[in-house]
Amino acid sequence: MQRALLKPISVSFVSTYPPRRCGIGTFTQDLANHIARIQKEESHMSGMVQVVALINNISQGYNYAREICFEIRTEHRRDYQEAASFLNLSSIDVISLQHEFGIFGGKDGAYILDLLANSRKLVVSTLHTVLKEPTKGQLEVLKSVSSYSTFVVVQAQKAIELLVNVYDVPREKIVRIHHGTPDVPFLDSNDYKDQFQAKGRQVILTFGLLGPKKGIEIVIEAIALIVQEFPDLLYIILGATHPEVKRCSGEEYRASLEKLVRQKGLTKHVVFHNRFVNLEQLIGFLNATDIYLAPYLSKEQIVSGTLAYAVACGKAIISTPFWYAEELLSDNTGRLVPFGDVDALANQLAELLSDERQRNYLRKRAYQFGRQMIWPKVARTYIETFQRGLKEYRRPAPHPPAREWIAEPPSLSEIKLNYLRLLTDDTGIFQHAAFTTPDRSHGYCTDDNARALIVTIMNYKLFKEEDVLSLLQVYLSFLNYAVDKDSGCIRNFMSYDRRWLEQVGSEDSHGRTLWSLGIAILHSPTDSILGLSTRLFHRLLPVLESFTSPRAWAYSILGCLSYLQRFDGDLEVQRLCTLLTGRLSKLFADNASADWPWGENIVTYDNARLAQAFLTAGRMFKKRNIYNQGLNSLEWLLKIQTNPEEGHLSLIGNNGWFKREEKKAQFDQQPIEVPAFIDACYEAYLLTEQGKWIERIDWCFNWFLGSNDVHQVVCDFRTGGCKDSLQSTGVNQNQGAESTLAWLMALHRVREIAQQQNITF
Repeated sequence: MQRALLKPISVSFVSTYPPRRCGIGTFTQDLANHIARIQKEESHMSGMVQVVALINNISQGYNYAREICFEIRTEHRRDYQEAASFLNLSSIDVISLQHEFGIFGGKDGAYILDLLANSRKLVVSTLHTVLKEPTKGQLEVLKSVSSYSTFVVVQAQKAIELLVNVYDVPREKIVRIHHGTPDVPFLDSNDYKDQFQAKGRQVILTFGLLGPKKGIEIVIEAIALIVQEFPDLLYIILGATHPEVKRCSGEEYRASLEKLVRQKGLTKHVVFHNRFVNLEQLIGFLNATDIYLAPYLSKEQIVSGTLAYAVACGKAIISTPFWYAEELLSDNTGRLVPFGDVDALANQLAELLSDERQRNYLRKRAYQFGRQMIWPKVARTYIETFQRGLKEYRRPAPHPPAREWIAEPPSLSEIKLNYLRLLTDDTGIFQHAAFTTPDRSHGYCTDDNARALIVTIMNYKLFKEEDVLSLLQVYLSFLNYAVDKDSGCIRNFMSYDRRWLEQVGSEDSHGRTLWSLGIAILHSPTDSILGLSTRLFHRLLPVLESFTSPRAWAYSILGCLSYLQRFDGDLEVQRLCTLLTGRLSKLFADNASADWPWGENIVTYDNARLAQAFLTAGRMFKKRNIYNQGLNSLEWLLKIQTNPEEGHLSLIGNNGWFKREEKKAQFDQQPIEVPAFIDACYEAYLLTEQGKWIERIDWCFNWFLGSNDVHQVVCDFRTGGCKDSLQSTGVNQNQGAESTLAWLMALHRVREIAQQQNITF
């Protein structure tokens, strides 16, 4: 007899959702559909089911079904707070959060906490990943998710143990509900093999998104050992390559498997179906299967939808002993073999392929166990959990995180690249603009394209949006063309008709280009970008020892330090970085005095980059004397550029600069100084962990927002650009490349710092 429902419950799921190809999205769709169906059948009322969908880096979005009520752009933190406001104003009763670290924005998926912290609705969270050894950030995030939730749902007993012992979640708020599965009859596989041209063959199946952790190569090796004994064997590998694997390395893994199949002479025994399949198609493959294989290589897998489906369809199963498999297959529901053990897998396959009686025994045991996992029963348990939660619900006191999880101010919530795109053509970024119209008469320069490369790398690192890569490639292409193949030097200025206006650019341009390439190497979004960036980086190295410009040294040091974070064993780059750091240090030591701790007799432009180079090199090489030079020079730069009356940032003007024993020029002040200060202050914070440096970052950033000598906003929120300079009469209304890139570098950096340190500005 069916249990009666009290009343329909309105549920909003927060999750990925089809057509986005994600296992959690498919899970959510199945659960939402069955909850809606049960409520409609038993109460004759349509309890509202809606979805707040996470969208990733697909610029055109998704063609969603009508149950999607709100979209959250994964890496846009403000969207999470707005989603909370939307849900608070809606008539829903329950938020069903489907949690997996990787589907939410921020470090360790921390942005979801902005939604939870601002929610005024009951939250029941399903945890799809529970790690035994989380990072500090993962630990804090999952503790906070659990604290904001009235109940947390897990799909395995192991997850309960981990939540209690590792995450300090009270046992009474943890609910175990099986992973849902389709409700299918117990069928004979021989009746379904015709549709796959497998009649008379023994079919083995593995399905799911393909990636290196699947262990498919182990199965291929095992099949090679038994194929002569079982010549009718057919192994089907069903599933497209995982989108993240494909983005990073294309079809490299699949190609390696196909090569292995050819090498082992198994082309008639191993078949790849490189595609996504719907539920009906998947059930068809499972119905035709004699043995299902789950050869995963990782122990720490707390749930597997593919294994759950195989159990529910009554398959004879062989799996490696990952956590979920150990639980699901413990009572003669399937067979376990050690991780990566080809011989053990071959022996187990041979045993089951030769013993139909044993296969059928395992099939029946699996099917009987799987009856408790079918979607109607799972959905009903969720409904009952929601109802119990509504009875017990009170606003929980959140677990106090290390720092506040607060969304950034609305004015800083969105980084716009519209104007950057306007300034860029298929050659590169234009140097200048007349107001907000690109000025072609001045052409291009390598300096700005190097800065633009840094901005697009930073943008992709934050948001993972694929459409920024086309911009990135334009700037990288410009830098590639800027390298003189004979001298290995950078050319800087190019006319609009693509003629170089000089044979050799400045040392500063060369160093700035090296710096941008180092950042591209450290945070490269693709292997091809990494490859070209690395090649260019090495082309620029030979001339560095001849440089005499302190800023060229500083830029080169920063580029080498970024490179060494990716390739720390490169002895030549280590040598050059140490050499240039020593030269810069000696210059300061020789020229500095108590009241002038600077390496030159004039303070000009991009000054804080020299302090940043000292600080970063000192931190990475653990050289106290080097980072002390950085701290001292940075403190002094901030002191001499503080307005004595009002206390805001007052930059050194380029109309005379600041000469030793003379008065500092007040105008024109250049935006390029601000991101240099922000980067240097953050390095100081990483070294000292003193909160004053975070305050200084905020203080510097506010120069763009009107906390300056003319009390005018310098950035342009409408265009996403920035005014060229601060003059005695006000701001220069032209919005050229250098100023716009300075603003974007500062804005990206502040967003990144807020994300890394879980703070707000």
